[in-house]
Order: sequence, then structure tokens, then C-alpha cells
Amino acid sequence: MDFSIDHLGIAVKSLAAAQSIYEKLGLSVSPVETVEQEQVRLVMVQVGDSRLELLEATSEDSTIAKFISKRGEGLHHVCLRVPDLPAAVARLKKDGVRLVSEEIKTGAGGHQYVFVHPASTGGVLLELVQEEE
Repeated sequence: MDFSIDHLGIAVKSLAAAQSIYEKLGLSVSPVETVEQEQVRLVMVQVGDSRLELLEATSEDSTIAKFISKRGEGLHHVCLRVPDLPAAVARLKKDGVRLVSEEIKTGAGGHQYVFVHPASTGGVLLELVQEEE
């Protein structure tokens, strides 16, 4: 399977403040999108063939809010683009890899995704997203 880095997720307190540095660099920043099920607002910053995902909590009990209160702003996750997400998830489950949730969800931009628990990845939250056709 061919894998590539889709994006790096960065937890921020304020989207407006965080995205301004990228805009000053002349990078393209997407419109703000809200993902209700994850309780976040986000923008994507295009950087070559990859992106930076800036994530702002919409609720104090969201994963991003908890992350920021515990660790501060910064790198939240690494996301890999995979050609066959269901097959990748099945292989990981078969091999006993711990997933945050075994359910493949739909998120920002309609992308299908699943998270691999940091306990199985050397401490890094890993997101897998279905490659677009």
C-alpha cells in the first residue's frame, strides 16, 4: 500500500491568531469548518502536497480542549493518507493494534478517518484517512 502524509493536526487556542502566521507567509488557508462530532473548528493550510490542520475547541470538554489544558498548544496528531482505509483498519485490528475507536467516521471535508491510539504508536496519535479518488 502507498501511504503519504495527509496532514499534521495542531491544537490551538485561537484559529484567527494561529492562522495569521501562515497567511503572512502567503500560504493558502481554507475557510473555517466545524466538525460537530469532534467539537472543533478547523482550517487547513496547504503546504506542498500536505497540509497543516489547525484545530480549535468548540467545547471545554472536547478532546482538543483537554489536550491544550494538559499539554498546551502544539502538535496533536499525524495523519496518513491510505488507499484502502477499511483494509488498513482490519489489518490493524487483526494484529491487535489499539484503536481509539474501531468505527470509521466522516469528518472535515467528508473524509473518512480512524485514529490509532498513542499506546500502539510510540506515543503519537495517528490518524488514518481514506485517500481521495
